[in-house]
Amino acid sequence: MSTRRARRGCAAPARRTRIGAAVAGGLLAGLAALAAWIRFGGPRLPAGIDAVIDRVAAGDLAGVVTGTTGETDAGGIRIWYESIPPVGRERGTVLVLISLGGDAILWPPAFLRVLTGAGYRVIRFDQRGTGASDWMPEWDRAHPYTLVDLARDAIAVLDATGTEHAHLIGLSFGGMVAQEVAIAEPGRVASLTLMSTSPDPTDPTLPEPRVGRLALQAIRGLPILKYRLLGDPYADVKERIAKIISVSGPEGVDVEENAALVLYDRRERNGLNLRALRQHQAAVAATRPRAPALATLAVPTLVVHGTDDDLMPFEHGRRLAATIPDAARLWLDGVGHVFPYPPSAGVEGAILAHLDAAGGRAQRSSPI
Repeated sequence: MSTRRARRGCAAPARRTRIGAAVAGGLLAGLAALAAWIRFGGPRLPAGIDAVIDRVAAGDLAGVVTGTTGETDAGGIRIWYESIPPVGRERGTVLVLISLGGDAILWPPAFLRVLTGAGYRVIRFDQRGTGASDWMPEWDRAHPYTLVDLARDAIAVLDATGTEHAHLIGLSFGGMVAQEVAIAEPGRVASLTLMSTSPDPTDPTLPEPRVGRLALQAIRGLPILKYRLLGDPYADVKERIAKIISVSGPEGVDVEENAALVLYDRRERNGLNLRALRQHQAAVAATRPRAPALATLAVPTLVVHGTDDDLMPFEHGRRLAATIPDAARLWLDGVGHVFPYPPSAGVEGAILAHLDAAGGRAQRSSPI
């Protein structure tokens, strides 16, 4: 009996050692597989991309900002803007409002060209906390600014550019600011295009972001971060191009143009302000509910939303379209919280048709 116990006593440590070695080996194999997946996974970038980026980086990047630029004072806050002229006869003005934490330079140039090519002057601006506008260093979470304050910034830009009426196109967070502009100055808003946004993300009756699916997306997106992990000096450029390819495919991706945009933002401006992300999130939370005001809004509105949006679930878009009287809607089947949208979605054509129709209504309602 004692002999068997002694044998079992000797065998136990050996067994634990074998199990420990197997677990360690499995972990190492898993880490190796993960490293290989990150290293070799993700969208394939265009051939010769490094040479193209090198050539762009050696230039002066003057073509990124082609319009008339200026700054205006919005209640003591300095706001930078750019007014881009249309191609041919001007048919109206479009004010574009970017998503949370982003600056004006991040608008895809191809999207802006669609608007200017159709005869619309385009105004873009850096929301407070971003780009060349004031970064709000004395911001206090206990006393945050609100979406109403950001709407006043946008109205100040309209004033500074001599714009009496404008079509507003807002993306995500920018769509919330656009709603506040329309509530404050409905007579100055020719139309609203609200993309991947919400009437009120804090409404408890609307679904919250799908954290689990967002985490899965983040894991799937790890290969895009490999350039940063490998210390690539152009990691930010390659990440942007990889994200575009992952949504829209490799066809038509302008490496030179996207490289110029990212490098210009890095070299000539302040780049990304991470504090603006927190400030803008706080602004959303600090803003009073606007559904009652939206329910009486008499502004031609187009709501665009993806059915697979995990950050701003589809019900937010449905509720927004149901709240604003006579709002048109464009639901993008299988599309998430991305921009630009896939070309197959037909969003650009729908926006131009909406702008044209709203412009025609405005002309018919104006006295001769």
